[in-house]
Amino acid sequence: MVGQRTRPEGGKWEKTRYIPKRKVCFFCADKSAVIDYKDASKLRNYISSRGKIAPRRKTGTCARHQRAVATAIKRARQLALLPYVPAHIRTVGVAGTSD
Repeated sequence: MVGQRTRPEGGKWEKTRYIPKRKVCFFCADKSAVIDYKDASKLRNYISSRGKIAPRRKTGTCARHQRAVATAIKRARQLALLPYVPAHIRTVGVAGTSD
């Protein structure tokens, strides 16, 4: 198992190193995917539960697409398609999910 302690023949305990799986940018992998500020359901994946824009290391997007996602989220917030604050998320939910 990864991360478990193993005992080599020398006798000393060693810990195996955890190597995370490399994340692939969703937009680079799927060439037909377009970043659009009007698509709130797609942008919702890039916002944390606190209402903040998720970082690249968490989402796995490349630098170019992360900048485009951030711009689209900011535009959607200005048009009230996405919330600015977590209080709005708790009371109303994310836009596009209601009737």
